[in-house]
Amino acid sequence: MGLTGGHAVPALLGAVLVVYFVGPFVAFFLQVGSVDVTERLAEPATRAAIRTSLVTAPVSTTIATVFGIPLAYVLSRRSFRGKRLVEAAVLLPLVLPPIVGGVMILTVVGQYTPIGSVAASLGLPLTDSYAGVILAQTFVAAPFLVVTARAGFDGVDERLEEAARTLGYCPLSTARRVTLPLARNAIAAGVILTFVRAIGEFGATMMVAYNPRTMPTRIEVLRITHGLDAIVPIALALLVITLVVVVAVQFVIGGPRHY
Repeated sequence: MGLTGGHAVPALLGAVLVVYFVGPFVAFFLQVGSVDVTERLAEPATRAAIRTSLVTAPVSTTIATVFGIPLAYVLSRRSFRGKRLVEAAVLLPLVLPPIVGGVMILTVVGQYTPIGSVAASLGLPLTDSYAGVILAQTFVAAPFLVVTARAGFDGVDERLEEAARTLGYCPLSTARRVTLPLARNAIAAGVILTFVRAIGEFGATMMVAYNPRTMPTRIEVLRITHGLDAIVPIALALLVITLVVVVAVQFVIGGPRHY
């Protein structure tokens, strides 16, 4: 069916944005052909950065999921004193510049803070370590999980939950058997957004844990020292990893279900 009437103008306006999205991808892949991708990816520093990101981003996403889904459910289903403050706290990392977020994390877990010094004395430094990367990634990425999952819970008809409870299900069983399955697409979207944000995080990570370097940090180092051509291989690897995770999550969790 063609575009007619009221659909033509929105379609044309949307097409401008689509072209803007696609253009950089086309230019990027045209650039790939002129760079020795295999040789650049074999560099020890690049391989170490890829390994760091592949270790930390899934951990950050898991932490955000384990703690974020219950928080999203409570914010969706309960009213309590201070709820607006909790909602604001969830949104704060989204509006802060990542570098500022990194500075704030350092004021809590930095080497010379009480928490940071105790952790360092126990041999578990919270800066310039895998732990520091995870702390930074979780801070900036977890809100995406909470906001998206809450939207999914808000879209579940509470009468279905009430019906489940009349059948003898406790609140926890109702959430597990009714609410979570019905909100699973939103949760899947939240997991994807959280992972993509975590693995692509640069600003806060640079402040909290410049070393070990993640893929975005390595990209910035290569850009400064060798120019744009040098970042193409690792940027391609980052893109491929992100696409694989998006497809995997959609396959495992996503996909419309009918009840």
